[in-house]
Amino acid sequence: MLIMETIGKIRRLHYVQGKGFKTIARELNLSKNTVKKILRKDIIKGQYQRSYQGYRVLGSYVDRLKERLKGDIQEPKRRRRTAKRLYLELQSEGYEGSYDAVHEFVVHWRRQQNQNLSKAFVPLEFEAGEAFQFDWSEEEIELAGVIIRIKVAHTRLCYSRYFLMVAYPNEQLEMVLDAHEQAFSFFGGTCRKGIYDNMKTAVKTVLWGKEREFNRRFLQMCSHHLFEPVACTPAAGWEKGQVENHVSTGRCNFFTPLVKVDSLEELNTRLETSCRTWAKNTPHPEQKSKTVFEVYHEEISSLLPYRVYFDNYKVVPQVVSPYSFVLYDTNNYSIEVSYVGQSVQVLVYAKKIVVKFQDKTIATHERFFGRYQRIYDPWHYVPLLEHKPGALRNGAPFKRLTLPSAMQSVRKKLSKYSDGDHQFIRILLQVPQHGLQAVEDACSVALSQGGYALL
Repeated sequence: MLIMETIGKIRRLHYVQGKGFKTIARELNLSKNTVKKILRKDIIKGQYQRSYQGYRVLGSYVDRLKERLKGDIQEPKRRRRTAKRLYLELQSEGYEGSYDAVHEFVVHWRRQQNQNLSKAFVPLEFEAGEAFQFDWSEEEIELAGVIIRIKVAHTRLCYSRYFLMVAYPNEQLEMVLDAHEQAFSFFGGTCRKGIYDNMKTAVKTVLWGKEREFNRRFLQMCSHHLFEPVACTPAAGWEKGQVENHVSTGRCNFFTPLVKVDSLEELNTRLETSCRTWAKNTPHPEQKSKTVFEVYHEEISSLLPYRVYFDNYKVVPQVVSPYSFVLYDTNNYSIEVSYVGQSVQVLVYAKKIVVKFQDKTIATHERFFGRYQRIYDPWHYVPLLEHKPGALRNGAPFKRLTLPSAMQSVRKKLSKYSDGDHQFIRILLQVPQHGLQAVEDACSVALSQGGYALL
């Protein structure tokens, strides 16, 4: 194959200097036919084309092999014959060539089929109110001065393209449930179908075809809001391509440059406003004379009406520890000491932890997203002080005990006496029975009359 410089010399010698084929061939030590070919075909670059060699060894067996491969491609992957199996079948029919020839043909044929199919997609079309798509993305923000990564739930109506983004610390089941509730409230309704990938928080088992075994609590949420969950084929993200594409555009539009907020609540308020503003200012990709927000208003009448709030929690059974804790996600949350050793249900919400014993709520805590922490409610341990009074001074829960001013004054005055702790414990023990405000009022009266405690 001639290099570009040689071709350029041939063309310049002929067209600029007017030299003939023989002269050029002699000067450049080339054959006359080569020079003629370059000039007559106006070639300006060298090109090497390897002639197709075919599969001469396979000969007449090529058609049989193709027929088998075409039949196999319709079958699930586990039912397709290997190159070795195909080689043995051809051998039984008289093939005398090598296995390598069969293997090379099979690999080439299958690679060509996969390349052709992977580049082609089927355009999707949805009716108003027919479906929404759901997905997660991971974003980076500056939260209270610290750069962290968060999870963002994307819920998008397929017809109007109206969407909502909600940020969470993680993408556990309770976050999935809460994200749906936030989106349906934002949309004013829901669609007849929800389209998902095979996220582990919702899909327990991938079965044959489109069949899935969904998480029980997730199905309860779907049943409550009357929509059918549909999972995509594994590795077929194009089936929910709208929300897949929106993940990248959402990052560009809403998280670039780096977003700086003091709390996730502030971020979510900002995201809700931004989603609505984007929809009002962006033309619909198909109905280009209308904005996304205008098409959404047309779609509202086709949505299933928003039902009452679904209690978005997941249930985790636990046993209360001797230190009156229940464990969830490496963190310990305090429980009333009378329930030590009992089996309880921990209701995990996106923002709180609720503990129940036989349908009775026995503890409520704000959810903590750090690790290996103890979250106390000091009042859970007050009944224990009757038997362990020394815990009032050094017990970890009581170091976090915040008292109203009158009770704090009484405690300070009683601390001067040897039995002051015992006296104050008697006051604290009245709180579970009468309430904190009633005990505070009684302390105020006692102080105004010159007393220190109500004995």
